[in-house]
Amino acid sequence: MIRYRAVATFVASPMILAVASAVFFQPCARAGEGPFFVSYTHQMEEPGNLEVTTKNITGKPGDGNRFLGCALEFEYGVKGWWTSELYLDGQATGNDSTFFTGYRWENRFRVLPREHWINPVLYVEFENINGADRSLLEVVGTDGEDDLIGPNSEARAEKKREIEVKLILGSYFKGWTIAENFIAEKNLSHAPFEFGYAAGISRPLALTARAERCNFCAENFQAGVEVYGGLGTHAGFGLNETSHYVAPTLGWALANGTTLKVSPGFGVNGTSARLLLRFGVSYEIDQFGRTVRHLFRGVGGSQ
Repeated sequence: MIRYRAVATFVASPMILAVASAVFFQPCARAGEGPFFVSYTHQMEEPGNLEVTTKNITGKPGDGNRFLGCALEFEYGVKGWWTSELYLDGQATGNDSTFFTGYRWENRFRVLPREHWINPVLYVEFENINGADRSLLEVVGTDGEDDLIGPNSEARAEKKREIEVKLILGSYFKGWTIAENFIAEKNLSHAPFEFGYAAGISRPLALTARAERCNFCAENFQAGVEVYGGLGTHAGFGLNETSHYVAPTLGWALANGTTLKVSPGFGVNGTSARLLLRFGVSYEIDQFGRTVRHLFRGVGGSQ
């Protein structure tokens, strides 16, 4: 029987936080990152807002066991041009084990203050994970289905302390959101530079929002597609022995600030996993930073 209990609790944590936030904090705002799981747009988190998200993925690679990977994400708007995120990763594998696989600290910096035809964003991330991580937030180098098959006892012995950088290009055009990402990643202790890409396009089902709040309005749904994959290493840049995926995506933004997303990813070559199903839940807390500052000021003033 697959051991999903620990990761199920891990996945449920943002929903617990969401309920608590609805009780104790200010009304929420709606996230604006679209329905993507791998591709980043140029959208930044509003200053002072906190978004709590689970990004989950499941699949059964070849003759391997089915797995569930989860990344619990805390995204905070530091400035209008700077968004910072902390990821906590975990996984469960059928007939194997369930455990915490590491953390990531990500920062995104918007280069141009105003909206342009193409809007560049610089991304820098430090990863401290192990080889058993199954969150698959990106595909780089020669990552493929074979990397998902080995036993956890062996994979978790591999330490991955890595720096990842991305050039994110984002555009809006007649209601369409277009995103292109180029990825470079380097293990700090060994291994070559690895490269990858992600690109996506999406659009809400309606561009005109209704005056009243509703859950099933067409403008609350965003549909799109993203493609992502590896581009080899600096010693062998290109498509040889790399994996690639095409993934339709759908996002549903509820009136209370919760967003649900789902995306089946289909491998397009023999190196790729045949099917990876991604699903996630996010909740955005409006002006979380201001609320926390006021809370601490109130505590300090009462002493």
